Amino acid sequence: MLLIIIIMETDRTDKEILRKGLRQMGICLLLMFTGPILLYVSFSNKEKTLYIPLIIVSIILCFLAIFFLFKGINTILDSMFNKK
Repeated sequence: MLLIIIIMETDRTDKEILRKGLRQMGICLLLMFTGPILLYVSFSNKEKTLYIPLIIVSIILCFLAIFFLFKGINTILDSMFNKK
């Protein structure tokens, strides 16, 4: 019984790391909307001069959204399981 109480007291979420993970998930959410919207706008304006640069920027934003998603989930899980 004492061992269970000791384990329960040491298994707490690190709030600073959790905030960092939630911030990364917020950045991911912003990029998840910005990237595809910019991609749609660039595909609908093929005759403009900034067609290719807009496509490149929007694809980079989409990849950054995926990166921040995995990084945010890993950070949140690290805060719950006390990995530093």
